[in-house]
Amino acid sequence: MPAYEICYRDDHGALTYKFSADCDDDQRAKILAHAMKLPSAKKLEVWSGEAMIYSRPSAVEPMRAAS
Repeated sequence: MPAYEICYRDDHGALTYKFSADCDDDQRAKILAHAMKLPSAKKLEVWSGEAMIYSRPSAVEPMRAAS
């Protein structure tokens, strides 16, 4: 079972909380990250070793349609 590190950040990008979890796969790690998120956390990240496999909001902001 792979180990994941789940991190939560504030408005300024500072780490506010993190924990490690053993999950069956990436999808379960993402679900756990959302389930454990406190309302005060503005961003969450899921890491597998040195690779970030998921973040919300995503690192790249979506493009907005022109008005």
